[in-house]
Amino acid sequence: MKKESAPTHLDVKAFAQASSEIAGHDLLSKYARLLEETKGQGGDLIISWSARGELRTDEASGEQVWMHLTVQANLPMTCQRCLGPVDIAVDVSQSFRFVGSEELAAAQDEEADEDVLVLSRDFNLAELIEDEILMALPVIPCHEACPVVLPLTAVDSGFEAAVTEKRNPFAVLAKLHSGKGS
Repeated sequence: MKKESAPTHLDVKAFAQASSEIAGHDLLSKYARLLEETKGQGGDLIISWSARGELRTDEASGEQVWMHLTVQANLPMTCQRCLGPVDIAVDVSQSFRFVGSEELAAAQDEEADEDVLVLSRDFNLAELIEDEILMALPVIPCHEACPVVLPLTAVDSGFEAAVTEKRNPFAVLAKLHSGKGS
């Protein structure tokens, strides 16, 4: 099923039981926290996403509710090296297993390879999409190779003089010693 916007109220168990699939596109402007990361730029850019529900059977715990999420986005950010604009491509492909309570999710999330979330009849898929994009962003966005030449050295007139005028660390001791003998 095609959707224009990620649902903010999704019955995850029913979604998985029906093996449903949904996909859609959202404007970046819909996601306030992402818009903060881009400093308000690119609000008209498209975020593409898809979600697929799955019900698995496990001998130990019975039915397991799963959701598989993929997200693609290209976010305008500021390169931290040259301070120019840089487009950061984000490609998320993540699977989530859902459990009945917050305590169970916290306990199982530590040991599980997949992310464990709390089962809900009112699950906000849009929030999950935003969370996953935020976690996929680099800590320090930058170009592979900046388009401008960057000065990588500092020039200070006093710095050169200080380097050439090396002081003898024992000169102070010699002065003290010579002053003592007088």
